[in-house]
Amino acid sequence: MSVAGVRVGALVPLSRPGWAAAGRQLLAGLELGVADVNAAGGIGGRPVELLVRDTAADPARAVAAVEELAGLGVSALVGEYHSVVARAVATRAEALELPYVCASAVLDGLVDAPARWVARIAPAQSYCWRVYADFLLGAGHRRIAVATAPGAYWAAGTEILRGHLAARGGEVVGFDVSGHSPGALCDALAASGAGALLLLVGHPEPAVPLVRAVRRDPRLGGVLLGAPAGQPELPDWLEQLGPDGAGVPFLRYLPARFTPHGARVDAALRELLDAEPSFVAFEGWDAVTALAAALRTDGSGGAPDWAGVEVAGTRGTVRFARVPGSGVWQWAWPPVQVADRDPAEPDRFRVLHAAAGTE
Repeated sequence: MSVAGVRVGALVPLSRPGWAAAGRQLLAGLELGVADVNAAGGIGGRPVELLVRDTAADPARAVAAVEELAGLGVSALVGEYHSVVARAVATRAEALELPYVCASAVLDGLVDAPARWVARIAPAQSYCWRVYADFLLGAGHRRIAVATAPGAYWAAGTEILRGHLAARGGEVVGFDVSGHSPGALCDALAASGAGALLLLVGHPEPAVPLVRAVRRDPRLGGVLLGAPAGQPELPDWLEQLGPDGAGVPFLRYLPARFTPHGARVDAALRELLDAEPSFVAFEGWDAVTALAAALRTDGSGGAPDWAGVEVAGTRGTVRFARVPGSGVWQWAWPPVQVADRDPAEPDRFRVLHAAAGTE
């Protein structure tokens, strides 16, 4: 007689307007993580079964998926890339007392009050975006322009950058892309005196036309383009922008050297994806591995003992802790790098800056 599996709901953006390329990377990491957990005996001898749902970057759709998955008897939830969607999932998971490991979303305020059922693998935005601001300051940039789209994630990022830079003699000039065409934004940028423009916008629209417009404006040849949210990491950025997409620094969560698990997972992901895996795929593997460890023990009142989790991940040892300003159980901290695509060889990444004190 077969042993009943442990059902886990996986939430990923696999269709527009979600960033499907990131969703495919995340799903590959989740699926490989489940295969490895099962190869090691599953959870209490029971195999993990992954039930995948496409959130399409829609919070309402994600909440409906959580309700459906809860009705199907899942033991936990894992995944999601988009911060506003992860917030909706975390809020509902906490209300349902359903363990949830957020793999890739960084928004600090995933929950309104300290959560017992929610943990996160990705770093908090207030941590990793300050690392990015330090990179800008170290590169000599003091007046920074940001092109922002509406949304809680972009607004939070702007305020993190503004506060961190202002305390160190820097300044942020904001441009709302909903009120500027690419040409008009180039005019405003040229008049602003900013030495860098950060794209706090969605991909491919409006990021791709903005990059093309700036690259083709002779007034802006010395302006650094940046994308802290990580858009240049994935292959579709290069496919759409070619050489224009190189030299755009972004945040990624990879170490200088992988752990032994990381090296093995890297090779397996390359075969699975037929492409270089991004940090998002490794976040997926680490999230599943940490969730499996948490499900093996219950804490007080049935909630997972997040504080007791200690697992060898792809990028370091994953341990969860309470972090001021964040209501979730947090891995503090994953490795954080600022990288770009080499203008001389856009298929190759360069590490420009790394956070101190990360594994």
